[in-house]
Amino acid sequence: MTEYGRGEGSEPWHPEDPLYGDDGWEGQQAHAGQQSPYGGQPQHYPQQPQYDNGGWGDGPQAAYGQAQQQYPQHDGQYDQHQQYNQQYDQQHQQQYDQQAYQGQPQQSYDQNGNGNGWATGTQAQVPYPADPSDPYGQQAAAYGAGQQDYYGSPDAYPPPEPPSRRRAEPEPQIDWDPGPDQGEHAFFAGDDDSEDDSDDAKGGRGDRRGRGGKGGKKRKSGCACLVVLLVFGGGTAGVGYFGYHFYQNRFGAAPDYAGDGTSEVVTVQVPKGAGGYAIGRLLKDAGVVKSVDAFVSAQEQNPKGKAIQAGAYLLKKEMSAKSAVVMMLDPDSQNNVQVTPGLRNVSVYTRIDEKLDLASGATKKIAEKKYKSLGLPSWANDNEGIKDPLEGFLYPGTYPAAKGMKPETVLKEMVTQAAEAYGKYDLEAKAKALKLDNPLQVITVASLVQAEGKTEDDYRKMAEVVYNRLNLANPETYGFLQFDSTFNYVKNESNIEISEKEINSNKDPYNTYTNKGLPPGPIGNPGDTALKATLNPTDDGWYYFVATDGVKKTEFAKTHAQFLQLKEKFNESTGS
Repeated sequence: MTEYGRGEGSEPWHPEDPLYGDDGWEGQQAHAGQQSPYGGQPQHYPQQPQYDNGGWGDGPQAAYGQAQQQYPQHDGQYDQHQQYNQQYDQQHQQQYDQQAYQGQPQQSYDQNGNGNGWATGTQAQVPYPADPSDPYGQQAAAYGAGQQDYYGSPDAYPPPEPPSRRRAEPEPQIDWDPGPDQGEHAFFAGDDDSEDDSDDAKGGRGDRRGRGGKGGKKRKSGCACLVVLLVFGGGTAGVGYFGYHFYQNRFGAAPDYAGDGTSEVVTVQVPKGAGGYAIGRLLKDAGVVKSVDAFVSAQEQNPKGKAIQAGAYLLKKEMSAKSAVVMMLDPDSQNNVQVTPGLRNVSVYTRIDEKLDLASGATKKIAEKKYKSLGLPSWANDNEGIKDPLEGFLYPGTYPAAKGMKPETVLKEMVTQAAEAYGKYDLEAKAKALKLDNPLQVITVASLVQAEGKTEDDYRKMAEVVYNRLNLANPETYGFLQFDSTFNYVKNESNIEISEKEINSNKDPYNTYTNKGLPPGPIGNPGDTALKATLNPTDDGWYYFVATDGVKKTEFAKTHAQFLQLKEKFNESTGS
């Protein structure tokens, strides 16, 4: 504690006090040769040690702020203080009439040099005599007379007081929202630095104390708190929302409807290659099931669930996932046209008519009229004798065919699938390697293999038979294929019991009994297995084959004699 400080440091002065910064007041040495501005008493302490005998008991007056705090070292200090009061009463020393500090306890100082303490009574302070060498001495008065009182206003700094008269500074009255100078974060205070600076310049400490209770600041702080509350509240709600859904997705049961659905019926088209999740999304979007996970779970629990294929399905809205899976596996609910490997176009047209609820033959007429716009490969239909340009290009698979759709839409999807499947192979190069004229003949051979064969092994042997017989120099058939399937194509039937007279009398270009080489075009729509076998035939010398049981069992022969033996087996099994 310094002599005039309220805490650590010296007593604050008003920045506009004329004596602000005076060296003598801070306990420093007065300028040599100058009279002290404080009562005219000499202050030339540097000529004597300032700390001799404590600086209070004897010797010249101690400088302010230096040796005056050594009260415990002088037993006579307080006696001198009392003696000072007695001397004041006896001598009727002149009082200082000038007003010192308004509203503050006033002080008098012993100018006789006998006492170094402070008076205890309330006395008016005598103004200091003007010092010619003092830069402030030429003013009207040190304090009061004609000058602005820097310590008398309510907002001013209080004047310095001796230790015996100091009182603890009252605690600032802080409203519910303290300002930044009371420890509050600037974000909640709502004031920026520029506002603080301007306030400090205009007001004193009193202004700063009361600033926390301003209504504007309360509003700013309230808004800040509201923003923080919303941020944290929103974050908490978000965490709870995602946490709930995370738990439901990982551990909870998937949302699902109950029952077999409503009376409202919708058509859902499942594209080729769609898996369980893709199908579930389609059903959910159509309002059939309540969630994708429920459908996937039901499909996995059903032993036949993976058998759901591409196509159009007639389903009800708001069905349980289990009911939806069962209904999709039911052929009656499938609004599809299924093209099986080897199926002829005439049969495909009939199925489309039925699914689209069209008159019989409507689709066939559309096919004959619009086949060029359906996406056939450039090498297709290069033979004038072709009966149906789309034969061999309605690729096997399941296609949507719901009421209201156009026939050309269904046909185009089939042709597109065929073009994509055939495009995987270099059919131009394959045709040359197999001694065929063009890619169309490759598809034609595949259609023959598909029509005559029963298994994959049969397909490869059947392909070799075709290639061997196509050789005009072969010693067995001399270029005639002699396939019953080609004659049946002409007749639009599937009969294995054909008389030689009937078959040999028919001269249709598709009849391979009466025409050498391949028919003008495919006789059906081959599947991928038959096509691969056509591109990779065996090389065992096969020329003949017979379905000896008339149904599934096919046996092969290399010579005509062996063929006759197989024919006897066929007659025995069929009773011919």
